[in-house]
Amino acid sequence: MSPSAVQPTNSLIITQVPLNFFEPIILRALREYFTVYGEIVHWVPISCLSRILLVYNDVESVEQAKANSDPLVIRPAHGAQSILRVYRAEPNPPISPSSPTSDDRLLKPPPLEKNFLISPPGSPPVGWEQIREEPPNSAALAEDLIAALHKLKCREKRGSREVLLEPEDGIGVGVYVEDCDGDEPDDEDKEVEREYGTPNPSLMHWKPVPTALPPVPVALH
Repeated sequence: MSPSAVQPTNSLIITQVPLNFFEPIILRALREYFTVYGEIVHWVPISCLSRILLVYNDVESVEQAKANSDPLVIRPAHGAQSILRVYRAEPNPPISPSSPTSDDRLLKPPPLEKNFLISPPGSPPVGWEQIREEPPNSAALAEDLIAALHKLKCREKRGSREVLLEPEDGIGVGVYVEDCDGDEPDDEDKEVEREYGTPNPSLMHWKPVPTALPPVPVALH
């Protein structure tokens, strides 16, 4: 890649970092080495990926560290040598505690209508105050419900069936209450004593409708 095609960046990523290099004393030594090329704003060791992300304050420090440290050969007194590779990474704007930050870079809370659905709930919005709730309803039932219950009074009793609402001219909705546990069954519901093996008289008026046979193709010879 030609120098003119290289995208300026202030970030480097160190790859092929052995797992034992993530010890605090070794990380401190590596950071001091890369600090020689410029001020490091962010130093992010990522042990699970065997990488270290570092962000310089300017672009020139990245180019100097890249030119002098790729590859970075580390020869310990005991053990095998390690070769670290250094690559350019996506630029990261340096953010210091004193620098102003915009709200676009911060994690925003959920909308107010969903904020209290989180468990545990998030912080209340600015200016929110606890309100005094109204006492519970002193009336046991609402007035419209009481009026509807008054209309459902027994108007007529026919055997074990109470008529609460009779449709006008036989058209409309009727409301009936029938006592299934009553001791005075209607005449049509009284059981008739019969001998064992004889048909039940209450079922004599009911005749099953014969089922038609499915169409069967007839072969003509």
